[in-house]
Amino acid sequence: MALTTKLEAVNTMISVIGESPVNTITGQTSLPITAIQAISTLDETSRAVQSEGWHCNTEYEYELTPDSVTSKITLPNNTLKFDLDPLLYTDTDPVQRGLKLYDRKNHTEVWTKSVKGTITFELEFEDLPEQIRHYVTVKAARIFANRFIGNREIEGFTMREEIEAKARAIDSDSENADRSIFDNYSILRIIDR
Repeated sequence: MALTTKLEAVNTMISVIGESPVNTITGQTSLPITAIQAISTLDETSRAVQSEGWHCNTEYEYELTPDSVTSKITLPNNTLKFDLDPLLYTDTDPVQRGLKLYDRKNHTEVWTKSVKGTITFELEFEDLPEQIRHYVTVKAARIFANRFIGNREIEGFTMREEIEAKARAIDSDSENADRSIFDNYSILRIIDR
């Protein structure tokens, strides 16, 4: 059994509004407007879902190094969010501004040393685990149908399916992350007393 492709996701979305499937999603100038809008909604929804930060697209202790010429830290192009541990970096207050890391405490984009933090990346649809692909597809289909035709019956049906898909995605993500109560920094501080 193969993983859901972006083409299959788009066809699922346009089928919700009763439109015929498309054979390709490349060459957007020759595609029907419904397919173009479905692709856009799928990409938007994928970005929003991935912004939540899942095990598959989040990395911890990710090191960023200042540029040797400008001393600015540029984040990777697909960065959705980046955060430093406030207990390790008490002399800074970093915030992402575009693709630059800005220090609000010192009012500068200039960094004197490398930093390590938690980064969340936006992955391509095909790089996501199947459960998250399915969740993104169902959520995007609901949003797309609501924007395109605004039918409450369709929205209600897809909302139930979306809730189930999200639960499966969370369950799968938790299994892959092998989380325990000891993964929480606050719990570790209590235990370490």
